[in-house]
Amino acid sequence: MNLNIIAGVGRHRVRLLGLISILAVYSCVPSKTLKEENKSLPDAYHGAVSVDTMNTASLKWRDFFSDPYLVSLIDTALVNNQELNVMLQRIEVAQNEIRARKGEYLPFVGFQAGAEVEKVGEYTRNGAVEKNLDIMEDKEFPEPLTDYSLGLVASWELDVWKKLRNSKKAAVFEYLSSVEGKNFMETNLISEIADSYYELLALDNQLALIEQNLKIQENALKMVRIQKQAARANELAVRRFEAEVAKNQSHKFEVRQQIVETENKLNFLVGRTPRPIARVSNNFFESVVDTIYAGIPAQLLQNRPDIRRAEYELAASKLDVKVARANFYPSFGIKAGVGLQAFNPKYLTETPASLLYSAVGDIVGPLINRNAIKAEYNTANARQVAAVYEYEKAILNGYIEVANQLSNIENLKNSYGLKVKQVDALTESIDLSTRLFQSARIEYIEVLFTQREALESKMELVETKRDQLMARVHMYRALGGGWN
Repeated sequence: MNLNIIAGVGRHRVRLLGLISILAVYSCVPSKTLKEENKSLPDAYHGAVSVDTMNTASLKWRDFFSDPYLVSLIDTALVNNQELNVMLQRIEVAQNEIRARKGEYLPFVGFQAGAEVEKVGEYTRNGAVEKNLDIMEDKEFPEPLTDYSLGLVASWELDVWKKLRNSKKAAVFEYLSSVEGKNFMETNLISEIADSYYELLALDNQLALIEQNLKIQENALKMVRIQKQAARANELAVRRFEAEVAKNQSHKFEVRQQIVETENKLNFLVGRTPRPIARVSNNFFESVVDTIYAGIPAQLLQNRPDIRRAEYELAASKLDVKVARANFYPSFGIKAGVGLQAFNPKYLTETPASLLYSAVGDIVGPLINRNAIKAEYNTANARQVAAVYEYEKAILNGYIEVANQLSNIENLKNSYGLKVKQVDALTESIDLSTRLFQSARIEYIEVLFTQREALESKMELVETKRDQLMARVHMYRALGGGWN
């Protein structure tokens, strides 16, 4: 048999074995099943009387809040708040990341120009060739030898496994996640401003109650002093009433400090230096607590920005797993160039003599020691599983927040009605106890306790009204309102 034929067959066998070996390696690429998320929710909220799709979250925040001073604060905060502006810059970064990843799967084309000078030894291969070769009108290469080039170069990685496209899609989902993060920050910012504003109104009313009560107590103190002069009361009664007046005067300064701090908190949220907050507090108790429509739990998936953000992050993590798996496969690349080259600039324009071009195709893939790629793939899978849990946690948290606020609103409504009755009864008892004391039918201590209990009940009524207004805001936020 011809030895050349045997050798040819042997070479083909070696190539075939090499191809089989490579295919065997890539057939062992690991593959893990992506964890699927559970986003099922009950048909209605726990304890809900009826199921209705009417949802307060669909209201724009300008329609939800009626106080013009509060609306003005929110308007200013959405422009000047530093944290919100930082988030807007992060969105810009996410947009640029999309552009960068999109460019990775498009051809890269660059302009190249160069100039070189070289002197080689005569007793070398290049030197001998240069000395013995005639070039046009010159008898030999110039010494030292110069080289000028001008051209275009291009490179392109063929996205066979969709690694680059999936990477770009993941960047898109990350961008959408950052947008939802901004929306979630807006809902929290609006809620925090409204909470602080209602807290400020409540403090104003508590300060007014303290001042009203001080007038009552000062009148009672004058009465006790007159009673002492008439030998119908003793020094102990006078001292007890004086202590009560001093206590409430001290409390007044504490409330004033809380007002200053709350105003400055609002100024910080609005993004400006401390200044008085414009407001009207005398109609605090007349503030209407409108009915909140919770809709159905499934609407949370579309309305709450934190759930939508977690959903986009989950989608991005699934694509990251595909990108990490594609790293096990070989990458295909093409490099090409075209231009002009000559040792003398005057020859650059002489084509086709000075024309040069090249085209190279290559395939590169991991074969041995793929531990880093395996680790990256395992990490991507772990992040995907974590993203599933984060998404499920966001859904559960949203449902529980709405359920809590539904119960809170109902309980505060019942509590407020009872506290109104308590305040009315104790307010009437102040005049009654004063008259009974003047007629020596009760001790001074009963007058003192009655005034104290009346003030405490009025302060609690203010706090309950504040909690009602805050609960309405918290419900609006829990439903996913405030960002649209």
